[in-house]
Order: sequence, then structure tokens, then C-alpha cells
Amino acid sequence: MNGFEIKILDFIQEHLRFGFLDDMMVLLTRLADDGIVWIVLAIALICFKQTRKMGITLGLALLLGLIVGNLGLKNLFARPRPYDVNPDIVDNMLIERLFNSYSFPSGHTRCCFESGMAMFLCDKRFGKVAFVLGGFIGFSRIYLYMHYPTDVIAGALLGLLNGFIAFIIVDKIYKAIDNKKSRLEK
Repeated sequence: MNGFEIKILDFIQEHLRFGFLDDMMVLLTRLADDGIVWIVLAIALICFKQTRKMGITLGLALLLGLIVGNLGLKNLFARPRPYDVNPDIVDNMLIERLFNSYSFPSGHTRCCFESGMAMFLCDKRFGKVAFVLGGFIGFSRIYLYMHYPTDVIAGALLGLLNGFIAFIIVDKIYKAIDNKKSRLEK
């Protein structure tokens, strides 16, 4: 599989790279570094009562992703990054290489899709924006030779699952709290 995916990455490098797009892809990937934008958003959403459930759901989705994706699957599969398999690309990379970091699944993409699903299930408007951003960020990871296409696909699928699980958990907790309040009011 790596050989076919390297061919896809090389095709992108040879035929799609140019100045403006290079800058845009670097900016997009930086936006999602370490999930900071999503963490800050979760904290901001928690601060307001009308978006608190969404913020908690988002935070839980990110926590699940960290545990399952970064601490679990990345170490379990230990898939080398594309630039480690094809070191000829290193001199032409637009961002610095990561050392002691595995490729599968894409954490940047996972965070975006966790966030998208968590927010979509709470408020479709927020989720749609996150999904679009996630798609672009996922592509930026391929464009920048940081991930294979299957890393990005797996990151998106894992993110969707984590966002869904987080929503179910938080929704059940909110319903249990509401039920307890209604029983106390009677």
C-alpha cells in the first residue's frame, strides 16, 4: 500500500504545488497543530450556558481522540511517516519533519472530524464549518507529505466515531441530570 500512496503524494508534489497553495497548506496545517484551536474552542463554548453541552462534548471527543488515536493507535501501528519512507522529499518539504512521531492515523484530521461531529450533533451550523475545515486540513497533511491518504481517511473516520461517542455520553449525562432535577421538583 505504501508504494501506491507514495505515488499519490509524489504526484501532488510534482503537479499541484505552487506558491499560494503552498502558503495556504502550511497555514491550514499550523491552525490544527496540537489541536489547540479545538481545545480553545471547547473551553470558550463551556464558558456559556447555551453552548456548554457542545463544549463539553467537544472536549470529551478530543480526550477520546488523544487516548485512542495518539496514545493508542499511533503506537500500535507505528507506521513511519511518508518522508521517512521517501527521504528524497526532505529537501523540498515546506514544514519541518517530526521525529519520534508516527503517521497512522492523522491526528490533525482526527481532531477536526472529532470536533466537527461533536459540534454537528449539538448544532449543525458549527459542525458543517468544522467538517469543511477538517477536509482542507486533512488534504494539507497529504500535500505537505506528512501523511499518507489512508492516514487521513482513518483520522477522519476515527474522529467521526469519537465525536459520536462523546455526544452519546454527554447526552446521557445531561438527560440523567434533567431526570434527577424533575424528580426533585415533584
